Amino acid sequence: MMRPGAKQYVVARPLYSEDTFAEKHEKVYRHRKTMLNHIQQYFTCDAKRAKNTALSLLPVIGWMKIYQIKEWLVSDIVSGVSTGLVAVLQGLAYCLLASLPPWYGLFSAFFPVVIYFFLGTSRHISVGPFPVLCLMIGSVVTRLVPDEGPPANITGFEGLTRDEQRVLVASSVTFLAGIMQLAMGVLQVGFVVMYLSDTLVSGFTTAAAVHILVSQLKFVLGLTVPGISGPLSIIYTLEIIFGKITSTNVCDVVISLVIMVVVFIVKELNDRFKSKLPVPIPIEVIMTVIACGVSYAFDFKTRYGIDVVGHIPKGYEPPMAPNLHIFQETAVEAFPMAIVGFAVAFSVAKVYSVKHDYTIDGNQELIAFGVSNIFGASFKSFAASTALSRSAVQESTGGKTQVAGLLSAIIVMIVTLAIGFLLEPLPKSVLGAVVIVNLKGMLMQFREIPYLWRRDKPDCIVWLGTCIAAILLGLDLGLAAGLGVELLSVVLRAQFPRCSVLANIKGTDIYKDRKDYIDIYEPEGVKIFRIPSPIFFANIEFFRSKLVEAVGFNPLRILRKRNKALRMIRKLLKKGDLQWTSVKRLLEHLSGPIKESEDESNIEDLDQPTDFKDLPARIDWNADLPANIIIPRVDLHSLILDFAAVSFLDISALKGLKTSLKELIRVEVEVYIVACDPYILEKLHACCFFDDEVQPSMFFLTLHDAMLHILEKHPESTEKKSDSEKRLFLHWQDPDPETKF
Repeated sequence: MMRPGAKQYVVARPLYSEDTFAEKHEKVYRHRKTMLNHIQQYFTCDAKRAKNTALSLLPVIGWMKIYQIKEWLVSDIVSGVSTGLVAVLQGLAYCLLASLPPWYGLFSAFFPVVIYFFLGTSRHISVGPFPVLCLMIGSVVTRLVPDEGPPANITGFEGLTRDEQRVLVASSVTFLAGIMQLAMGVLQVGFVVMYLSDTLVSGFTTAAAVHILVSQLKFVLGLTVPGISGPLSIIYTLEIIFGKITSTNVCDVVISLVIMVVVFIVKELNDRFKSKLPVPIPIEVIMTVIACGVSYAFDFKTRYGIDVVGHIPKGYEPPMAPNLHIFQETAVEAFPMAIVGFAVAFSVAKVYSVKHDYTIDGNQELIAFGVSNIFGASFKSFAASTALSRSAVQESTGGKTQVAGLLSAIIVMIVTLAIGFLLEPLPKSVLGAVVIVNLKGMLMQFREIPYLWRRDKPDCIVWLGTCIAAILLGLDLGLAAGLGVELLSVVLRAQFPRCSVLANIKGTDIYKDRKDYIDIYEPEGVKIFRIPSPIFFANIEFFRSKLVEAVGFNPLRILRKRNKALRMIRKLLKKGDLQWTSVKRLLEHLSGPIKESEDESNIEDLDQPTDFKDLPARIDWNADLPANIIIPRVDLHSLILDFAAVSFLDISALKGLKTSLKELIRVEVEVYIVACDPYILEKLHACCFFDDEVQPSMFFLTLHDAMLHILEKHPESTEKKSDSEKRLFLHWQDPDPETKF
């Protein structure tokens, strides 16, 4: 109860071990479902479940029911038009990263958006080309169809131009990535994205930004640089660029610099005054229109030799089946594409769902992106995700639902079908400049390094390892290496946890690390050891070594020395060199040490419990022994293991734990385990953990219960303490079961 007028509480209850608590408090019986029950439930179908499944597979039905036409439609129209203009420009620009003709980027900004409108659960992300994915596709494209030299020996390339071969590769790998996403969604394994931490994604996208920056230098400088893929490709690309730096097209450089400066300044103004601007200034679109007009008026292509977008065909191309041979060649690259595309989109969708208070379904998102990529790849688009800047435009301009996304797709369709020819004189250096400016957010992630180093060094190592590996090895191998570093950091943290010895905070029932506090109380002969981690096969030996370090002696060595000494004592008693006194003490008749014969050192026997059955009394191992027998003293009589943070034990850990407990018990140390999870206790019983030595009575409900029990059993532990210290455990010596503290 709470004392009136004071923030203190007083508790009066019995002292509980796990056994006594179970006797006095009956548990509710709960039927545990077996694996067969779960399988039967999963495949059971009724009308209600069929309806819920249909609604979950078509989320558009759910939010269209609550669509508020008067309040939302105008906002969605404004947002859709703004996002559509940005999507057109980014589709052309990001297509250069995929090493494809620019107009195919318009396909990727249209087909996946339409499918996501029906299947997606996020109302605010803008689906379409994502620069990191485009770059990953570009590395596959240039590997199979290089700029210089013959393409890979793939069935289906016969009779196709180089661009057509590249489109076939991009659409096929997109189709395969879509199949992987769809399969993961159907199998309900959307949780895999949880293994990609924010730190890993940050390091990976920063490395991708560096790759994108280098890949766009050839457009900004007006150089002809062949596409290179594989490990160290960024080094080789920079080597070629610096080798050709004297051939830079000055006009391209000037155009790019002007575009980057103007776009950067206006974007900063948009961010600074976003609360006052009804709609962000679409500066990329404005500068693109101006660049197109100036390029057409002054004929930049002929007069200055600038590389322009060129002919943009009207309309859409007929659907195309993917190439199975390409599937075999690109399966390794398609999987990281599927994971990265989903992870980025899902992380952005989570941000907006929290902001606008609605839920998203990770498995349904996998299905949505899988079907979007499969459908889009059939019409020669490449892998889609979401670009952060484009999604920010859709949300900041007032977009309420995916109606805005559908309208943006209509804007892209209008450009594709009717006015695409107006973009033909657009210099590619403008697109490169737009891409580089939009890298600001990803490149600024380098600022996270000092923060991570100060706050969490293992996370900082994951960030640096992922970033460096992705820069040097390529994005696919870099992601795998970063995931390896991340999993290794998790394993090491679990394998080498920070174990501690606890002590009581005076006047309370609270126990903290003895190294962190001054005003603490530690009864003599008692140790409290805490391991803040699951105990499993990888860390059981670490746990045992730390336990030996905490108690200050190796119980197995003590046991073996005692059993050796006991053999020697029996031998001397048999010879008459030793005898028992009337007070059951050993009296030596010989002087000088007696050596043990070599044939008596059987290790298996020495590991067994000390047996006093043929002796008239037990031997006090902490007293002085005759015949110069020296046994290390064990001042510890009780050990408490705090299992509050132990979430599971595996079979290897059970065996190691039982061995450690037996070793301690055999050297007359009483072991108590406190705050053990009920499911771990059930597992211990199921695995026949208990026997004559290791018994269920050693388990206590709380740490303080165990400590009170020890002090009641060993009152001499407090005899050397002052009266003020004794008052820490009020009434622990009271025989009344209503123990107070």
